[in-house]
Amino acid sequence: MISTLRRGLFILLAALPLMANAVAAPSAHDLIKDTTTRMLADLAANKEKYKQDPKDFYTALDTIVGPVVDAEGISKSIMTVKYSRKATPEQMKTFQENFKKGLFQFYGNALLEYNNQGITVDPAKDESGDRTSVGMTVKGSSGSIYPVSYTLEKINGEWKVRNVIINGINIGKLFRDQFADAMQRNGNDLDKTINNWAGEVAKAKVTTEKAAEKQAQ
Repeated sequence: MISTLRRGLFILLAALPLMANAVAAPSAHDLIKDTTTRMLADLAANKEKYKQDPKDFYTALDTIVGPVVDAEGISKSIMTVKYSRKATPEQMKTFQENFKKGLFQFYGNALLEYNNQGITVDPAKDESGDRTSVGMTVKGSSGSIYPVSYTLEKINGEWKVRNVIINGINIGKLFRDQFADAMQRNGNDLDKTINNWAGEVAKAKVTTEKAAEKQAQ
């Protein structure tokens, strides 16, 4: 009897990883919707604290949003093959970290000014392939509506964000153009461009803000 129970327990333990993998991963639509809900709930509960110390908010965004972003794929896309194939693993890792920090600052500063004006996730689209998009509309403080579109790719069976278009501005392309421009300004010094990436993100933020102001006029 005991040996039978032991065998049964062994089989159960061995099957747990398979059972875990059998649980369906969330759809791209649900992933964006659930992540947005969690992010806004955390912001509502801790907004005043985050305003005092935005770094805490960036950390929270890394915890909530970080896992759904394909930082490695986006980093290579921003660098393009021209530069990524020359980068060492250490340089790529540093850029991925700097990219995520910059991204969370990019979104975080704007979110700290968000006062529950309204965010709506569009109906789900076809997700039968390995690439899809999820739309969203964000209502600004002035009443203006800003469209947002997330591009997602299926990686190892899970959807990951690969790009975002905000109010018609393709952030991936904007970052790629700025990386190439920074490399030229820095004399093709990859380390300098990677280490100063926060400044490039700040420029991207200005670009998107100007576009939003123009639309609101």
